[in-house]
Amino acid sequence: MTHRELGQSGLSIRPFVLGGNVFGMTAGRDASFAILDRFVARGGGMIDTADVYSAWVPGHQGGESETMMGGWLKASGARDRVLIATKVGMMSGGLQPDRIRAAAQGSLDRLGIDTIDLYFAHKDDPDVPLDEVLSAFGELVDAGIVRAIGASNYSADRLAEALRVADANGLPRYTAVQPELNLLDREQYEGALQDLCVAEGLGVVTYFSLASGYLSGKYRGADDLGKSPRGARVKPYLDGNGPAVLAVMDRIAGETGATLSQIALAWVAAQPGVTAPIASATSVAQLDEIMDSADVALTDAQLAALTDAGRP
Repeated sequence: MTHRELGQSGLSIRPFVLGGNVFGMTAGRDASFAILDRFVARGGGMIDTADVYSAWVPGHQGGESETMMGGWLKASGARDRVLIATKVGMMSGGLQPDRIRAAAQGSLDRLGIDTIDLYFAHKDDPDVPLDEVLSAFGELVDAGIVRAIGASNYSADRLAEALRVADANGLPRYTAVQPELNLLDREQYEGALQDLCVAEGLGVVTYFSLASGYLSGKYRGADDLGKSPRGARVKPYLDGNGPAVLAVMDRIAGETGATLSQIALAWVAAQPGVTAPIASATSVAQLDEIMDSADVALTDAQLAALTDAGRP
């Protein structure tokens, strides 16, 4: 896998980012450590997590993923071989400056590291002025606690405003963006946000790149929805363009020998402005499969067929 520059962040990553949302949730200690060991052994570069993972699980309070990753970083001694991205903003307090400062320290403590390589605002907080948000991030950058900052789930208008505020006030810019993007969910990124990211030279790492597992081909009909707790989440795809997209993916799988997951991730990685898709794995075998997506080269005709099939 070749490296790609992550916008103007100063970071260089491979075109696949490992999602850490499953660590401490659907992947226990043994599975999490094995996946992370394999990721590093294969030359993986960036792992993405958040302070809120996995607060929605009964009995969890958030920070479980970071804590699991911190245990692995300590045991493996692999800190100098991976980049860590985490996020703030989904928990109580949103993007209030005091919350950003406290959340950063909490993430550092759980991860057992001194510096967060890429720190995302997990979502926009319209109740906090953008200059206050960016000033708080700037303090962390100046202190060496954070190397670069990014914005997740921002609209094009709000991201453009944040960039203007940063430039006008000498504050750090968001240099990376994390939107939802997959063959079936494209409205958040395509259009104005994509145009802005390309024009401003922002790095883009995408989440839900496999549409909650639907694009793996696991859910072909209503009878398949009970295969995992995510079944209810993918049900709308069955009634939309999902079957048509899977049909095109099946044909391309026959042409290339690639799996559906690899094709889905390769399509995302080929979209204008995208640096890398994010995807998670709950086993080493699954990790190997999705990491191999970086070696799948789809033709222009195959990319166009996929794009057309998933178009609303």
